Amino acid sequence: MRVIYAAGLVAAAALGGALALGGAALVGGLDSTTTVREVAAPLPSPISLNEPAAARAGALSVNAIYKHAAPGVVQVTATQVVSTPGVDPFGFAFPAQQKSQALGSGFVIDKAGHIVTNYHVVERARSIDVSFSNNESMKAKLVGADASTDIAILQVDTHARALTPLALGNSDAVRVGDSVVAIGNPFGYDRTVTAGIVSALQRVIRAPNSYSIDHVIQTDAALNKGNSGGPLLDARGNVIGVNSQIAAGDSGASGNVGIGFAVPINTVKTVAAQIIKSGHAEHAYLGISVQPVAQTAAKLFHLPATHGLLVASVQPGSGAAKAGLRAGTGNATLAGETYPLGGDLITKIDSTPLYSLDQLRDVIGQKQPGDDAQLEVYRGDGKRTVTVKLGRQPISPG
Repeated sequence: MRVIYAAGLVAAAALGGALALGGAALVGGLDSTTTVREVAAPLPSPISLNEPAAARAGALSVNAIYKHAAPGVVQVTATQVVSTPGVDPFGFAFPAQQKSQALGSGFVIDKAGHIVTNYHVVERARSIDVSFSNNESMKAKLVGADASTDIAILQVDTHARALTPLALGNSDAVRVGDSVVAIGNPFGYDRTVTAGIVSALQRVIRAPNSYSIDHVIQTDAALNKGNSGGPLLDARGNVIGVNSQIAAGDSGASGNVGIGFAVPINTVKTVAAQIIKSGHAEHAYLGISVQPVAQTAAKLFHLPATHGLLVASVQPGSGAAKAGLRAGTGNATLAGETYPLGGDLITKIDSTPLYSLDQLRDVIGQKQPGDDAQLEVYRGDGKRTVTVKLGRQPISPG
């Protein structure tokens, strides 16, 4: 399966040649006003975010969710200018410029006019316009964006009474089989609603800068190009995710095949708060690539522990490198898996025993650059505790 972004390219026009344009394995943590007159009724009273989703009473109909949430969903049009080769009538090549517009979705999160959308919708945008449910359009300012989570925050300058913020839920309480609703602008059909269920949890997708986005929600609610940045809502109308990607079948078709992915709202809350405060988001970074080791492999390779993460590489200049962590010096293959041997085996971070890369990423993701992480490390047969001062995640892995 191929994964593609759910944003749409909607137009292109030549501007002429005179216009000038001014991994997942490296562990990190995961930056003229028009008045909108339509104001929707408030959502039902909020519910406890700690209550399991399956136990929640009072689920709303799809129509009721749409009625309350649609006024807070916007269409995002990002205008970009790209260089393309051109040839004049005499056969000489010259740089031509083309204007293109990426179409996506977004939703209001507060009365200050902040709007959540996807980073890949507004990436390299020269200007951004948003339109509300009454089709009135206005310019939006890019507050900041975070490629590592594919989240961007926009802001519009309009009266608070014209804004309908959506209620943000708790993605940790979502369960497989829960009913969900997606609202967005697929192929430019504004404020289209689709419904389905949560098909799976804990998916990992690749961010635009090639880092991993963890704890992603998979849904069979129909998502297509143009849905990117729109809300995925639970049965009470609370946003539990930001629709970001869809899977494409072997045929290469770019339409919906029943497998869509949403960045969990708990991740979005953390990133949005940082962007609104400082204009960007920062993620802690350890700076190693690792291979989880199973008990059978640990016994076969005579490792000093039956679980943990074998260090495959250490990024130069990272906190891990400064703390003296050592990568493997050779490789061995067992049942199709390659294990780096001769280096450190990390069995614990802080108080968390390590059995998977996800556990390591979760702990690092809860920290900030400059925080310390205590690693329990086996080197040969000796056990030691290594203190690593975490750095800032680079722009891209490696």
